[in-house]
Amino acid sequence: MPPDSRRDNRLDDVPMAAVACRTCGAHVLARKSSWNQTSVQWNADATARCPERAEAQKMSDHGRGVFLACTALSESILDAIRRGDLVIVDEMARAAT
Repeated sequence: MPPDSRRDNRLDDVPMAAVACRTCGAHVLARKSSWNQTSVQWNADATARCPERAEAQKMSDHGRGVFLACTALSESILDAIRRGDLVIVDEMARAAT
């Protein structure tokens, strides 16, 4: 790490959690910082399984389509929050104060 940079420690307290898409079974890592911000880490298998990603790529020139989100995975993330498998970081911080 360069001497003038600092380590990003946001994941130390609340790391990303595994979430499976209820539609295609893709397994990703997700983290909800707030209701408006979701981080999703895709791996090669999840990318290959997701039909919405495949459709976005098919519709683009040269296979470089803009893919903003998978609606089925977004719903699966909300399900994980409802079950308590995934927390919303901002709400945890407010509850602690």
